[in-house]
Amino acid sequence: MKSTIEPAEGNKVKVTVQIEDAELEPSVAAAWREIAKEVRLPGFRPGKAPRKLLEQQFGSEYARSEALKQAVPEFYSQAVIDADVDVIAAPELEITEGEESGDVTFEAVVETRPQVQVAGYDGLRVEVPRATATQEEVDEQINRMRSQYGELTEVERAAADTDYVTIDISGTQDGEEVEGLSVEDYLYLVGSGMVATEFDEHLVGAQAGDELDFDADHPDPEEDKVQFHLVVKNVKERVLPELTDEWVAETTEFESVQDLRTDTEEGLSQAREGEARIAVRTNIGVELAKLVDIDAPDSLVNSEVQARLQNLAYQLQGRGIRIEDYLQITGRDPESFTAELKESSEEAVKVDLALRAVVLAEGIDVSDGEMDEEIESLIGDADLTVEDAREELRTGGQLSAVRSDLAKRKALEWLVERSEVVDADGVALPAELLALPEEDHSDHDHSDHDHAGHDHD
Repeated sequence: MKSTIEPAEGNKVKVTVQIEDAELEPSVAAAWREIAKEVRLPGFRPGKAPRKLLEQQFGSEYARSEALKQAVPEFYSQAVIDADVDVIAAPELEITEGEESGDVTFEAVVETRPQVQVAGYDGLRVEVPRATATQEEVDEQINRMRSQYGELTEVERAAADTDYVTIDISGTQDGEEVEGLSVEDYLYLVGSGMVATEFDEHLVGAQAGDELDFDADHPDPEEDKVQFHLVVKNVKERVLPELTDEWVAETTEFESVQDLRTDTEEGLSQAREGEARIAVRTNIGVELAKLVDIDAPDSLVNSEVQARLQNLAYQLQGRGIRIEDYLQITGRDPESFTAELKESSEEAVKVDLALRAVVLAEGIDVSDGEMDEEIESLIGDADLTVEDAREELRTGGQLSAVRSDLAKRKALEWLVERSEVVDADGVALPAELLALPEEDHSDHDHSDHDHAGHDHD
């Protein structure tokens, strides 16, 4: 096989491939074997008819046509891999010579990933959430723990948010009781939004003995409104245990309130730091996308949209939720959801292009040792050596994609180190706090995967 690559319109290239007749022969032979399985000739079992007899019956061009359908895409893929062409869409293939006999020549016009140049990425200023816990957050966390040990005490006052009320519920439609919406002695948390959102509006300010009548949406959005009648039997508040050293020692692993507060603050701060590390990389991506001055190619955007849809469908399937139900739960219609998905996909594609530009502009390279570590992490528990895995990746045209992903991650970390990162109060966050742990190779939105097509090695 011989192949040449030449520029075409825009970011497309034309791949011209020449195949010797002998190189096509294995595909022709395979085509005849498949044909033999399908035809019935007197005196021969299925699949056993000799090729010469089949050629006499159907003509040699019959199998050649089938062979070309299979072989041309394979030879095209090999030519693209050999030439390290970074294609991002399906090619337009045309056989120009040898369709009926002899050596074969075909041309493929295909879109490649555009290379962009970005300016202004060095020294970006990005804002992230605060990386330390406040005393108010510590109090809230401890109070949530105390509430688990709290006791409900009846009070003689109007109900407020976070109170509990014991109510009798009667739900009807046109005077007929609605199954499942009528119950006695139901303990309801005011402000929870359970049953129907209108419950909270009417229960705040209600007292024991009050009777409330109102219409509310049925839990099933396809049903008509329900007429509710509530009888408030009592109002209760949750009384939290007093926060003392004695109570802390009895109910936790700590000996004092101060020990509990210190541990709670450390835990919350660690979580905030993790959130800040994710946010800085996400927000750098947002700023990078703004620096790309070309439209994201439709082929890349469409591939990204499909990848995100498939990922969402897979996650929802694991929870037994259909996409239609997900849209209903999140209060979105298909049109707005599709628009949001396309917008986020366009941004992700631009970030990908920008990171590749940073890799080239700054000469960010990936060493053989780094590649070995990356391949080893990809192998996981598979029974493969690094060299075997490397060869499989090379054969499949994925080795450069792995190298590219690793280079983009390095570019992102280079940007993190050189960006001005502040919290909402304008306080600068130290670089050591934002650095990823050594073992953290997790993907981050906007940055760590190729968007359609493949790099080739």
